[in-house]
Amino acid sequence: MLRRALVTLLAMSPAALPASSSAEDIKPKTPESAFTAKLRPDILGISSDSPAASARAIFDSSFKARTDAKTDIQQQKFGDTSVSYTAALVFSFSAGAKQTGEVLSANFSSPASANRAYLVARSLTFAPDQQPSKAEMIKQVMDKYGAPTIVGDQHLYYFYRGGSIMSVGAKYKEPAALEAIDKPLDPRTALKLNAASGRGSCVAAMKRTQARDKTLGALLDEAKGANCEGALSVQLTPGTAAPDRVGNAQFTLVDFKGIISAAAIDDAALAAEKNARNPTPKANTPKL
Repeated sequence: MLRRALVTLLAMSPAALPASSSAEDIKPKTPESAFTAKLRPDILGISSDSPAASARAIFDSSFKARTDAKTDIQQQKFGDTSVSYTAALVFSFSAGAKQTGEVLSANFSSPASANRAYLVARSLTFAPDQQPSKAEMIKQVMDKYGAPTIVGDQHLYYFYRGGSIMSVGAKYKEPAALEAIDKPLDPRTALKLNAASGRGSCVAAMKRTQARDKTLGALLDEAKGANCEGALSVQLTPGTAAPDRVGNAQFTLVDFKGIISAAAIDDAALAAEKNARNPTPKANTPKL
């Protein structure tokens, strides 16, 4: 039955998983993603194709030297089954007068949708004497992720659709991005991120996603309403040491397309599990 099949799946490596599926023997299905093999942004090596087990290894490695780190490994049951899985990871340690603080988190889909990351976030709060310059941070960000879609309001935004970074006509090189970072977003440029039908602003969708509960169900409507398939936000907040220094850097990567796909896969798996537990009685038509 489905419960036994899912327990078996959790013990198998992804390469060993069969591709076929049925209502009574569901195999994990990999969700569609906004990101392609050639364009797969990551945060510390964690991207939307990272299974929870792989991400956990990166979390452990990144925080292994921190004796004061706090770890929150959130387990969740899949529907009404007895199968539990890692739904979220949150590792952190506090900032201090001489210590940069960090919070690293990720949220994952269910075993039915391959337990893949759909949202990854990292926040760095720099100690006063360790605050990097904005120019240095912008260079590092653009070296890693390329030219952003739009810059302003302390953010570099990358929006993805059709396997590429969306363009709104603005051409950002490092000096232009540095000049724009603390200015308000150009409303005419930002408006180009909306669909002709007025479908959701990518900037607003990202901001609401950051403010919401990060469960798959809570983000589904936001994902469906966004006029982009994926997004990366890098926020650089000025520090106290000097105006040209960064006090806090926040990175948020979200796969809207992956959220929609994983939710559909999970719904189908849960419906099959429910049907397996409560099969529709077969009618006995009398012989006439």
